[in-house]
Amino acid sequence: MAVQQSVGADPYFPANGDARYRVHRYELALDYRPGPNRLAGTARINAIAGRAPLGEFQLNLADFKIGRVRVDGRQPHYTHRGGRLRIRPAKPLRAGAAFTVEVHWSGNPRPVNSPWGGLGWEELADGALVASQPVGAPSWYPCNDRPADKASYQISVTTPSAYSVVSGGRLLTRTTKASTTTWVYEQPAPTSSYLVGLSIGKYQTVLLGDPGPGGVPQHGHIPAHLLPEFSRDFARQPAMMDLFQELFGPYPFDEYAVVVTEEELDVPVEAQGMSVFGANHVDGARGWERLIAHELAHQWFGNSVSIADWRHIWLNEGFAKYAEWLWSERSGGRTAAQHAAAAHRLLSGQPQNLRIADPGRKLMFDDRLYQRGGLTLHAVRCAMGDEAFFRMLRGWAGLHRGGAAGTETFAAHAARFTDQPLDDLLAAWLRNPALPALPTGATRIPARPAHPPTNAGPA
Repeated sequence: MAVQQSVGADPYFPANGDARYRVHRYELALDYRPGPNRLAGTARINAIAGRAPLGEFQLNLADFKIGRVRVDGRQPHYTHRGGRLRIRPAKPLRAGAAFTVEVHWSGNPRPVNSPWGGLGWEELADGALVASQPVGAPSWYPCNDRPADKASYQISVTTPSAYSVVSGGRLLTRTTKASTTTWVYEQPAPTSSYLVGLSIGKYQTVLLGDPGPGGVPQHGHIPAHLLPEFSRDFARQPAMMDLFQELFGPYPFDEYAVVVTEEELDVPVEAQGMSVFGANHVDGARGWERLIAHELAHQWFGNSVSIADWRHIWLNEGFAKYAEWLWSERSGGRTAAQHAAAAHRLLSGQPQNLRIADPGRKLMFDDRLYQRGGLTLHAVRCAMGDEAFFRMLRGWAGLHRGGAAGTETFAAHAARFTDQPLDDLLAAWLRNPALPALPTGATRIPARPAHPPTNAGPA
């Protein structure tokens, strides 16, 4: 059962999101022309007011031309400045009321500014992609842009027929009329706004392995000339999927898509049910396999189990980093303990000024957070023992599936799986800047069962 944690304004991004209501569903209809980079869209947003009457509310949306706004079919008063679409309904919405917002917008999408450069919609040499973490979603559609406000999505994209459209979720229909094709995707799982993925390009689609009865369909969407390298680099992704389902529980979505763009990307981009890699991440030598594992692990940790707000980002990145180490150990590389020792040596020579449970906006993507997050989980594993630790991970992914949670919730959850006190350990690793001693203990990933369980939820 999803546990939705109630939170107020995000302390790192107080201008993004509105805690006075929550969205249940987005239905987006987009028309995109790659040449002029022209986007026209209609959003139908089904939402529910909070515990107080709602005299006004806001959506986040970048600098587009607004053509129409309606609330329950009636024209409201609205203003659109500084990335905020402020809406005052003709009549205040009562507490707990369901309501529908309709927005029409158009313009030339571009990334929104952030301390990390442009985020969101990125025009490519021949196509486009979305890379929204953490606050880039308003660069292309109106949304309640806070990670804990999760909704289902239907996305319809019309674009010239030479292009493929890939989004997270299941492809419902693909309809060609004259020179354009409309692609309609459905993502029923609760999804944070920054995790709505979209890629438009000229791709060849391949199946990654045979999912078999009850398996997870996995597809790659790649430029045709990169197919030989891709086929080697991503050959072991189905085995990663098997391992992570064994260790973390059932894959939380219907399908998984991997997109490789023609262009280089600094880092891959995770989205709900899909990940996007740059051409530079495909070398034919499995040189970036750890990133394949990292992005896949985010489907459990970060996407299905989301963070209550951005202070808790270590729950995304520390878990995905540790999944890299687990895959390395299972696939015959360095063990998780060896990776932990290497990370500890690296961190010991760097500044000791990071509290990963609340790193501050400036340091939330610091590589030290990733490494120390992985080390934190290794320390918990050493303290709990393998059997309890992996039951705890499966329980975390199962209990909070489709929901959002924070660090204190994780600490309370972990404590239920062991008699060992964890408060001081977690405080040292998460709250104190000084690097604790390297955690030690006998660790070994459980042997692969002859017949992996179909449901690996909490015991």
